[in-house]
Amino acid sequence: MTDQATTATPSNPNANRSTLPNAERFKAYISSQWAERADVAPPAREQAAYAARRRAAIGALHPGKRLIVPAGEAKVRSNDTDFPFRAHSAFSHLTGWASDAEPGSVLVLEPTADGHEATLYFRERAGRDSDEFYSNAAIGEFWIGPRPSLAQVAGDLALDVRGIADVQLVLDAVDADTLIVRDADSELTAQVDAQRLLLGPDIDLDRHEGDDELARDLSELRLVKDAYEVSELRRAVAATKQGFDAVLADLPRITAHGRGERVVEGVFYTAARAEGNAVGYDTIAAAGPHACILHWDRNDGPVVPGDLVLMDAGVEADSLYTADVTRTFPVTGRFTEAQRLVYETVREAADAAFAVAKPGIRFREVHAAAMAVIARRTADWGLLPVTAEEALDADQQQHRRYMVHGTSHHLGIDVHDCAKARREMYHDGLLRPGMVFTIEPGLYFQPDDLTVPENLRGIGVRIEDDVLVTEDGVENLTAAFPRTADEVEAWVQAAL
Repeated sequence: MTDQATTATPSNPNANRSTLPNAERFKAYISSQWAERADVAPPAREQAAYAARRRAAIGALHPGKRLIVPAGEAKVRSNDTDFPFRAHSAFSHLTGWASDAEPGSVLVLEPTADGHEATLYFRERAGRDSDEFYSNAAIGEFWIGPRPSLAQVAGDLALDVRGIADVQLVLDAVDADTLIVRDADSELTAQVDAQRLLLGPDIDLDRHEGDDELARDLSELRLVKDAYEVSELRRAVAATKQGFDAVLADLPRITAHGRGERVVEGVFYTAARAEGNAVGYDTIAAAGPHACILHWDRNDGPVVPGDLVLMDAGVEADSLYTADVTRTFPVTGRFTEAQRLVYETVREAADAAFAVAKPGIRFREVHAAAMAVIARRTADWGLLPVTAEEALDADQQQHRRYMVHGTSHHLGIDVHDCAKARREMYHDGLLRPGMVFTIEPGLYFQPDDLTVPENLRGIGVRIEDDVLVTEDGVENLTAAFPRTADEVEAWVQAAL
């Protein structure tokens, strides 16, 4: 990686290795003889109109309040290298600025007599009369490419746009009616809190109910997806299918490598970067008994013929909407008798969840339907010390030993979307058309679990689909993925 240019300042820990030219002739030369750049505002992007409606909706929930929604800053990975920047989900949802959003940007909804006026603040493009364009490794275009102008962003997002320096005027005006998304930008939140302390001696910064309500409402605003969001989730699912197909096609190389799980992860990541923005979350490539570890993402084990691979992965589209799909497949293309038994039981649980999912039922009823199957089957196999009916009692739940996670979670611009919504809106909420969530039951028989017959130990299976609630049921957005044991075997064999 190219060593970054640094300006020698006492606060800069890398100043002692700066090689930035300082000669006046160099500065004059590098600032001259550049072609004129057109500053043409593009037409508004497709999601701009949807974002405007979302801003109006959140504003209506907080009349008279100033709402500050930062994009956040890039996070340091090591020394002067950063993780790839991803704007805060609430910021992207309300602006439409997604994988191309600029770090440090801030959306402000200023209350007016009839609603809110939205303004986006971001660091505008540096002119060639400044040394920033070549000397600043964080924002200079020699280092990260050209940034858009204020006019270009204003046209692209259909928003009023101002330079980042002007956000100080907003901070100076912070009052009791100002709310901020606290987890988006810690430095900006600290500045808001500092201004709040000036409001009076009764201010308790540990109590920020208003900010918490804003975060809650922003989550609940995403419970029902609009048409643009659904189309982007379809796009993410289609790209994810390509990623799974690529993994199966590469199984010979995967099984030949000592860390085949890493190869699975790498192949899928290549597809995610080619077809979308990145992966929506760390890929789980769990072979053999690793499939019994719910969030196995070390992915450093071998992929051995005869084992199952539990692959939980999703492509994040450039809009930041992500798929979330799990398939469990036999490395050789054939399930053993025990593997097939577990797999088809998990599918039976998933089918039961599909059967009850429709508008008007409680979200938690989807989970309950899947759990009824898991309890019944594990009881039939003699794994439970009680009957299935007794296990399903809220005070018992012995069957959950083999599936401790939930069956469903909302899906969208976050893989676990709407996470700050109230329980009565989420787990106890009614399904409504436009909601998108997962159905993902599983069975995980740990290799050292003495309650399980030896032939089942070390088998982990999960099947995860993404569904859209329609007027009379649900649509399986991931229907292109094989689901039955026979279909999965044919899928793997065709790839091999």
